[in-house]
Amino acid sequence: MIIDVHGHYTTAPKALETWRQRQIAGLKEPSQAPKAAELVISDDELRESIESNQLRKMRERGLDLTVFSPRASFMAHHIGDFRTSSTWAAICNELCHRVSRLFPDHFIPAAMLPQSPGADPKTCLPEIDRCVREYGNVAINLNPDPSGGHWTSPPLSDRHWYPIYERMVEYDVPAMIHVSTSCNACFHTTGAHYLNADTTAFMQCLTSDLFKDFPTLRFVIPHGGGAVPYHWGRFRGLAQELQKPLLGEHLLGNVFFDTCVYHQPGIDLLTRVIPADNILFASEMIGAVRGIDPETGHAFDDTRRYVEATPNLDAAQRGKIYEGNARRVYPRLDAALKARGR
Repeated sequence: MIIDVHGHYTTAPKALETWRQRQIAGLKEPSQAPKAAELVISDDELRESIESNQLRKMRERGLDLTVFSPRASFMAHHIGDFRTSSTWAAICNELCHRVSRLFPDHFIPAAMLPQSPGADPKTCLPEIDRCVREYGNVAINLNPDPSGGHWTSPPLSDRHWYPIYERMVEYDVPAMIHVSTSCNACFHTTGAHYLNADTTAFMQCLTSDLFKDFPTLRFVIPHGGGAVPYHWGRFRGLAQELQKPLLGEHLLGNVFFDTCVYHQPGIDLLTRVIPADNILFASEMIGAVRGIDPETGHAFDDTRRYVEATPNLDAAQRGKIYEGNARRVYPRLDAALKARGR
């Protein structure tokens, strides 16, 4: 199988965005705020939004299954308060669950959390419980910066986050570390804020002993790890100066990287620097970069082409990246596939 661990519902029916706009407007005029029940999206609308978009591209590119979560830039945890985020997360997670029910062979859900600046992470636990127990979610997306580019939360190594980690360990689910929209004009959302956050999350783990407290905790750092593979020597040197164990021993039992890197030299670097056991196939399709690369004539986000073409992998290593690592890092995904005879 080829499993894409990084998919977002970026093509949801327009009614979802319209409802969200009404919710945001209702923050100023509470009497105008919509009820969750006012959002009505039919199964046929969901099918059309998937069949003509993600599923069509998956078939064209030979991808079998996508770990599917709500649109990252729409999480926008900085908007409103916890109640705002809680309602919005519940709606978005339910839609991804419905997609997974309509297309069980091709999609399996991962949850966004109802995070909000200053809110206790314990407030996210009921949504995690519901998504794992009722919806069969195999992972969560954890935003290390709910403030939207101002970084007002403690680092990921802080005990502030431990309630979420404890629940992750209990359910044996990983977290993709994924920020949302930037409301800081200094940081473009997908071109700067996302990649800054990937690099920042890795460094927060490096400077801490988080995984001594949680030996089975697993983070997937998307977008190829931001600057991490390119500056692997810098991080090894910093770990040495901080008197941490060798970087492989210190972090690579718990931290993994995806292949959302949109050109061949980038994947070549990733696969040369990072062990194959720590790379998971992903494309974030249909996502931040949707165009055709004029240098190749192919879509930037057709990442399978890069994995196939790199000289740094043999067949066994490609098998790990395409399937084996996802089954290992996402045990609930593996169990769900086995239950279906896959």
